[in-house]
Amino acid sequence: MEIKIGITQSTREITVESDLDAQQLKELVDSALTNRTPLVLEDGQRRVVVPADSIAYVDSGPSTQGRVGFGIS
Repeated sequence: MEIKIGITQSTREITVESDLDAQQLKELVDSALTNRTPLVLEDGQRRVVVPADSIAYVDSGPSTQGRVGFGIS
């Protein structure tokens, strides 16, 4: 799953590939926001830690593979 985290007061977002399912991600985000603890995600190569106060939004969906050319879908 591809997870995008928007950061408050920043125009950039953090993108992480994860094996979490939607329910597991929701529980992690809910826990971080409720307890005001950092959201910690790992993707096998790195660990991403986002302070709960800095989370603007969390967007998730299937992993996307890079496209080349002008494909029509």
